[in-house]
Order: sequence, then C-alpha cells, then structure tokens
Amino acid sequence: MGKNIEKQYLKLLKDILKNGVEKQDRTGTGTISVFGRQIRHDMSKGFPLLTTKKMYWKGIVTELLWFLRGDTNIKYLVDNDCHIWDGDAYKNYCKEFEKGNAPGKTALVQRVDGKSMTKKLSKEEFIAIIKTDDEFAERWGDLGPVYGKQWRRWPVYPNEYGEYESNPIDQIQNLIDELKTNPDSRRLMVSAWNPSDLHDMVLPPCHYGFQVYTRELTLKERLNLFDEFFDVTNDSENMNESEIHESLSESNIPTRAISLMWNQRSVDTFLGLPFNIASYGLLLEIIAKEVNMVPDELIGNLGDVHLYSNHIEQAKEQIRREPYQLPILKMSSGHNLRAALKGSTDEIDINDFILLWYESHPAIKAPLSN
Repeated sequence: MGKNIEKQYLKLLKDILKNGVEKQDRTGTGTISVFGRQIRHDMSKGFPLLTTKKMYWKGIVTELLWFLRGDTNIKYLVDNDCHIWDGDAYKNYCKEFEKGNAPGKTALVQRVDGKSMTKKLSKEEFIAIIKTDDEFAERWGDLGPVYGKQWRRWPVYPNEYGEYESNPIDQIQNLIDELKTNPDSRRLMVSAWNPSDLHDMVLPPCHYGFQVYTRELTLKERLNLFDEFFDVTNDSENMNESEIHESLSESNIPTRAISLMWNQRSVDTFLGLPFNIASYGLLLEIIAKEVNMVPDELIGNLGDVHLYSNHIEQAKEQIRREPYQLPILKMSSGHNLRAALKGSTDEIDINDFILLWYESHPAIKAPLSN
C-alpha cells in the first residue's frame, strides 16, 4: 500500500517545488502547481496526522463534525474556536456590504444587538458579533449550500409541474444504510459538487466527493483483531472455518474492511492537504464504526496540486524535518475505535476523539489565502 503517508506528503512538496509551473489564482496570491497526483495510506499503520509540523487537531475534528451535522453556518465553528472558514464568511460579508453601499444603491443595514448599523465591521468585530448575536450570525455567518448541506440535505428540485417529488437526500445516512445492506455495491458514493448550487456557495467544494469500498476479512485477519479471541480457536479444535467465523461474529468481531477514496479538484498543499488527509481519515474511522468494519486504506486523488507563493519557504522548512511515528486514535470513553460507534453521527462530540502518542515538530505559520 505504499510508504508512510508523511513521506508521500513530503515527496509531494518536493515534486511541486521541482516541477510546478507558475499559475495565477482567484486570490491573487499566485501559485506553483502540478496536476494529477495520488496519495495512499494503510490505516493499520497509525492515524494519518502529520508530525513534521504541529497540527490543529481540535480544528480538524470540529470541521468534520460540522460537515456531518449538515451545518453551513460558521457559528458552530466559531463557538468551538475553529476559524478556518472565518475569512470566507467575512469576504462574503464585505462583498455584500460594498454592493449594498455602492453609489445609487440602498445602504446595507446590519442588525447588531437590536441596533441598525451601516459602518463596515473589521474582521475581528465581525467574528465577535457572530459569537454573541444570533440574528446577525444567521444572516452573515451562513456560507451557502456548502459541504454539510450537500452531504446531509442534497436538494430535490421540482418537476415540470412545480411539485417536489421527495424530501432532501441525506447522502451520509443513505451511505450507511447501503453499507449495512449491500456492502459490495459500486455506488457507495457521496458528492458535494452540485452544479445548480455552486453560484450560491461562498466557495465551490475543493474536495468534491468520496467513495468507499469494502472487502471481506480473512479468518486470520479477524482472529488478529483482538488477542483475547485467540483462545476461541484454541479451545475449538474441532470447529471448521465457517463455525469459527460464526463464533467471532457472535462476539461482534467485524467481517469486513472498508476503504475510502476522496477526490479533490484544488489542493492547497501546505495548509489544506494535511487537514484533508486527517479529516478523511477520521471520517473513514467514524463510518467504519457505524457499520462495524475495520478501516483499511485511505486514498486521495488530487487535481490541481499547488503551493501558494507565500508558502514556498515554509514548505522547504518542513521538507528538512524527519517524521515521527504516527499517533493512535481512540475514543475518550476508553473504547478503542475498533469498537462499534454508538448512536448516530449527529451525536458524536468533539471531545470523543483523543490522540495517543502524538509527537510533532513545532507549528509552521503560513497565511491563508481566501
């Protein structure tokens, strides 16, 4: 399944520095870019959180749970001290404010704590009010129909008679249901790329879809899951293979392994990709526990893979660092994540996930381009 995920990531940074071509981008920052790369990680080798720079673990968990909640408003993120979408919300606010206050236009009126305001807020003021004013947050904190909306409430549009034929589609729940009933399906997919909604999003999806794949575990793989079950076979010398499988199933030992492959059109390799790797690794763990399967392989298909011009020196610094061993992910309840996850994904809490033995080099600061 390839070498260590972090070695692959560092090799990707080197690839961009050596082979990248200069390209302009929507942010005006400028990039060097390559096209069409893939990374793979065997989940049994540890949780794929990079160690060559300190990662913001709570932010990664918070954003993924925000997606799974079906939320599209930054208030949940801000309330949980996750600020990776602040710039997009504030940029949208500034755009609308300037549009509303252009010559010949009616001034944009903001309601803050019951008062009307026409002065444009600073980014710091904007985020502070998102925290305290629900009415303001509802109006200005929403990012449009981004990931969470598409994952959990894909809109169903009216037919030729203007009638809605069904309720919004919950792709995550459908995926879980299908995994439980038809795990060999080739249609185990979730998409965030909805062309009819793109114009209403503050930013079209960078990672626009994922697919999962399952396979049956061998008897040896099932027996190796937990040492305490070795005695089952030792005490059952007269049992055939089918009977041993049945005995393991009675003890809730998984029968299948599950892999996840995500597709990404635009890859901010220094800041964004390490988040994406860990986020989809966590999503794979969560789905696996929902359906009592074992996380197998994590795969990323990457389109425009780039380094922003103001990330070049930071990337060179990271390349010089030697990776540490990958951490292990566990539940705060004390149950290893191999155990079945109880309840729905809506009930997962940020503090349910803890990292064991995470050792990293210091953080490397770099500006985020919005």
